[in-house]
Amino acid sequence: MHKYKITLEYDGTGYRGWQAQKNARSVQETLIKAAAQLTGTDVDIQGAGRTDAGVHALAQVAHLETKKAMEPRKVMEGLNDILPAGINIIRVERVSPQFHARHHARSRSYVYLISKHRTAFGKRYVWWISDHLDCRAMAEAAQLFSGFHDFASFADKRGGKETSTLVQVELVELLEENGLIVFRIVGSHFLWKMVRRIVGVLVEVGRGNLSSRDVEGMLHDPSDIPARLTAPPSGLFLEQVLYEGDTLQPAGSTQAVPVPGLWKPPKIERSGSGKRRTRQKGK
Repeated sequence: MHKYKITLEYDGTGYRGWQAQKNARSVQETLIKAAAQLTGTDVDIQGAGRTDAGVHALAQVAHLETKKAMEPRKVMEGLNDILPAGINIIRVERVSPQFHARHHARSRSYVYLISKHRTAFGKRYVWWISDHLDCRAMAEAAQLFSGFHDFASFADKRGGKETSTLVQVELVELLEENGLIVFRIVGSHFLWKMVRRIVGVLVEVGRGNLSSRDVEGMLHDPSDIPARLTAPPSGLFLEQVLYEGDTLQPAGSTQAVPVPGLWKPPKIERSGSGKRRTRQKGK
């Protein structure tokens, strides 16, 4: 068997998420069909994370396992010739048979975009909010999510009772750029709908309906408030998946904005020690 690490971007609009499922169009299933057509063999494709219905990806990672040996460039070009326009392979690399896209991932980063202005072209990639939002209050409240917390209040109960709700959040930042509010969060992993519920709560802080003390309370005691405030999927992007030795670069102005003409993909660098490093804005 031959194994390849695939980095891809996709527009999640019209898909029921990454995960293959019966009677629903998924990114994973679309990719499996394209790879099977390209190689002429049965294939296995597993992703680093399960994005929900309507959620996008700027750099999702998956591994492809197939009996047919091909040059990575031929795999990338061949898949892109078959795949629909909303899914694009960015990079293909040969990896060892032991590599697993999900199990070997060390952390993930997501960005969420809120538009302060009504937009026609970017509607499927942002959450437009006409109300005035206090971004300073939102940024202050956002920092409460940094660190190791129990995110039970922010997890969808359908994720399973056996699933731990403890998550290590490594970095949180919120900035304004070109009429957009960009929320970025990096963590070991994320629970189902967790990021969208955090964003929904932060928006209510920006509106003045919730305070930082209210947010602290949700982290200490179970609350059903975040579930009622879940942000729409359109503004959420899986930004990056990091593995041992990868470095997450600071968001830095428009580089964090995944809107055509404004966004530039983040660079992944390897530190000399082989350890992944993260830097917060302003540090």
